[in-house]
Amino acid sequence: MKTKLLSAFISLVLPLGLCAQDRPFGKTFATRSEVLAQHGMACTSQPLATQAALDILKQGGSAIDAAIAANAVSGVVEPQVNGIGGDIFAIVYEAKTGKLIGLNGSGRSPYSLTLEEFKKRNIQFIPALGPLPVSVPGCVDGWFALHKKFGKLPIDKVLAAAIGYARHGFPVADEAAGALARVKALYGQFPNVVNVYNPGGMAPKRGEIFKNPQLANTLEKIAKGGRDAFYKGDIARTIDQFMKKNGGFLSMKDLADHTSNWVEPVSTNYRGYDVWELPPNGQGICALQMLNILEGFDFSKIPFDSPERIHLFLEAKKLAFEDRAKYYADPTFAKIPVKELISKDYAAERRKLINMNRASNSYEAGNPALKDGDTILHDRGRWRWQHDIAHTKQLPGLWLRHGARWFGFYAARPRPNVHS
Repeated sequence: MKTKLLSAFISLVLPLGLCAQDRPFGKTFATRSEVLAQHGMACTSQPLATQAALDILKQGGSAIDAAIAANAVSGVVEPQVNGIGGDIFAIVYEAKTGKLIGLNGSGRSPYSLTLEEFKKRNIQFIPALGPLPVSVPGCVDGWFALHKKFGKLPIDKVLAAAIGYARHGFPVADEAAGALARVKALYGQFPNVVNVYNPGGMAPKRGEIFKNPQLANTLEKIAKGGRDAFYKGDIARTIDQFMKKNGGFLSMKDLADHTSNWVEPVSTNYRGYDVWELPPNGQGICALQMLNILEGFDFSKIPFDSPERIHLFLEAKKLAFEDRAKYYADPTFAKIPVKELISKDYAAERRKLINMNRASNSYEAGNPALKDGDTILHDRGRWRWQHDIAHTKQLPGLWLRHGARWFGFYAARPRPNVHS
């Protein structure tokens, strides 16, 4: 009898729970409550990073101080998606001027890594792992560029939480636990990676305390010595030596010459909202292209999560990604038709290619009033590719997880987006 009553209760209650996710307000598909605040707010993918940002704000830090603190903590507690071996892109709203300011903190390819090197190795597509896809890590320089312009608190205080979690440990969360469990399978050929992230041969499980004291050492050097400690000091020297020993190309000169760039964000208006992104070399304008395409459809008549809506989102993405692969490049070496690519007229032409009754197998890149759309990226070119798979390496007493920025480039002509 009790079993029958329980079954009946579940059958009555479960549909309501599935529909509203036990939220009394808001959208029925929402799975999280809204966050409301008066004096400051931070949003990250990891609670410890969010907490670090809020602590900085409570100490009188600026929004940029808080963002750097959160980014640094994310690199410690979510090593699978973040870290000082990668790049940084930022759009900052400056209240006193009412303007948006963009920072492109992506790194360039090594001076010595030319197209000829790939030909010698008979490589036509730059691999995901190893030293070949590694570019100059721009994150740390980006931190200091942002901090110099907008920071309030000293950088050692801003990085204190990240150093503390790396030194003393943190409870491993779900996503990180899953990623660390795959380390041996993905990076088994790199014993230094396995030794750090699978200590004793075992991946830390969800809720276990994980420490990375070598990363703490690296962050402490940066906190004490500034950006030059990373790009011109012992860290840079160790990176140079490691790369030479392991067939890589990244050198001290590459690191020493690196600079971030302040850029003008670009935007489109989507149904009354101005949406801003950074221009290439990154791929942010891809989102603007997709929004322009989708604006031509009346979504008030297309239900949320319906096959029609998903179909339109996918087709818009396919169209934008074809343009991304052909036209996005390093503006230092290529003239990129940004204005044309994010124009409403161009979106209207691309929108006509979508068939509401079937998915496309492929699209050709569009022609936004160009004579020649092929792009050649040079030795010091940049690219922010769809993937951010990383080669990880261990330095004596230090730790750095390098972003594989060049994964996704062609290493042979005739192809758009050739690393030359």
